[in-house]
Amino acid sequence: MISFAVVPIFVNTGAALLPTLAAGIASALALLFKPRELVRACRRRPFVAALVPLGIVALAAALWYWAHRPTPPPPRRIDWAQVAVDLLRRDRAAALPLPAATQPADAPVGLGRDFTRRGWDGTPSPDKLSLLWEHRVEDACFLSSPAVVAGRVYAATYVPDITGKFGTGSVVCLDARTHRKIWETSKAGGEDFKPFFSSPAVSADGRRVIIGQGLHEDANCSLICLDAADGKVLWQAATPLHIEGSPAIRGDMVVVGAGAIEDASHKPTGHAGMVLAVRISDGKELWRCDVADPESSPAIDANGVVYIGSGFNGNAVVALRGDTDAQLATDKKPRILWRRESPYPVTGAVSLVADLVIVGAGNGDYVYANPSPAGVVLALDRATGEIRWQRAFPDAVLGAIAAGADRVICPVRNGEVVALSIRDGSVLWRQRVSERSPVLAGVVLTDRHVFAVSKDGYLGVLAAADGRVLDKQLLNDPKNPGKMGLCFSTPTVVGGCLFVGTESGGLRCYGPATKDDGASGRVGEGVTK
Repeated sequence: MISFAVVPIFVNTGAALLPTLAAGIASALALLFKPRELVRACRRRPFVAALVPLGIVALAAALWYWAHRPTPPPPRRIDWAQVAVDLLRRDRAAALPLPAATQPADAPVGLGRDFTRRGWDGTPSPDKLSLLWEHRVEDACFLSSPAVVAGRVYAATYVPDITGKFGTGSVVCLDARTHRKIWETSKAGGEDFKPFFSSPAVSADGRRVIIGQGLHEDANCSLICLDAADGKVLWQAATPLHIEGSPAIRGDMVVVGAGAIEDASHKPTGHAGMVLAVRISDGKELWRCDVADPESSPAIDANGVVYIGSGFNGNAVVALRGDTDAQLATDKKPRILWRRESPYPVTGAVSLVADLVIVGAGNGDYVYANPSPAGVVLALDRATGEIRWQRAFPDAVLGAIAAGADRVICPVRNGEVVALSIRDGSVLWRQRVSERSPVLAGVVLTDRHVFAVSKDGYLGVLAAADGRVLDKQLLNDPKNPGKMGLCFSTPTVVGGCLFVGTESGGLRCYGPATKDDGASGRVGEGVTK
């Protein structure tokens, strides 16, 4: 029997031709330095005259390619430990009582986002936290607080430009359990969104997401309404200023403040500021009222009265009737119900609890401390604006104050978190989150805990009873801890999980830590002290 074997022969064409090409090119180059030989060659073989320049061009091209060839990427290495961590996070998130996407349309909207500013929906409050997921947008910071409604997380971004003063933004919608992106919108009418410092608010029926745009030096910014289902822009209400405060919603009305654009001495360079009310269903403006620098996030009570702070050049808290201009004209009533002077600008959010209006004030801002810092918390009678009590602080109180049944929790620019008695403003306890960093974001108050964020990116879990530090987490990316100090996002606790924006760590969701999280600390990526 004869056996046949097939032996494959592979020819590397490039390797085979290279010596021939090199010899030809070398001969052509040699002829350049021997003019007489070149002339004879051209007479004997006329095609040589064409081959010589072609050879030179080919050699030049080969040398250029060799010098500029792309560097092959290194082989992709899979971090199997990180894969295991991600799977663990996913499984734990699926087991937690996060709000379901099938939540009824008439369920409470904006859980943890009412005007007490507690930031908590009443679910169990975890002592220690571990990271469940993070969502990052390239080069983006999440400055504002996310809204968690019916199984979705709505959040806004800021992508700084080269100056750090301006930039662009987007609004993103994620699945609360998996952080799968449902939609992201970054343009309206073909123009990029301006950055967002304002937090999104969700309408009572859950169908509209409303947010103000712009940072402190931005002009011609709008209040924007998006379809909660797909992120489509439904309407815009234009202003000549910027909207850094977060919208307040009551029924079919949304109210927001448009703050002044100021020079270095905090004097307005144009319009001094206005409060704007818009009908949610169709974007029609209901009324506007001039108020000096209303950067504050307003609150609206059950009677439709709007409470908002007046910032630099205003130094006051203002109560506005929410009726239309026509109704006020019929009733012969002014827009302003009352106005209460403050010793300092009121730029933080307004909190409502019982019959009180609670506000913080101070002579510093989010970027610069005053050389002689000072601040105050005021508790005002909701009906008359009379001062019930006030408490002085060594620096400004800029973030939202969380108001409980017996105490209010105040974030202070000097780095302290301070608990005051709601009865008389006496100090119950005070604690620091980070050694030297201000607390500029608002705080969360649950039944057992206070959650507070420092400007340099640490999340502190404090005991609500006495302020003891129970846990401490680094929010920013450990490899990029953030150099601008832009951790301004007030946390939100919904379904036993904490949602918060960061400067360099993206939008983050934390759940209660388990024993399995302990040894390496990798799951939480936190620092426990």
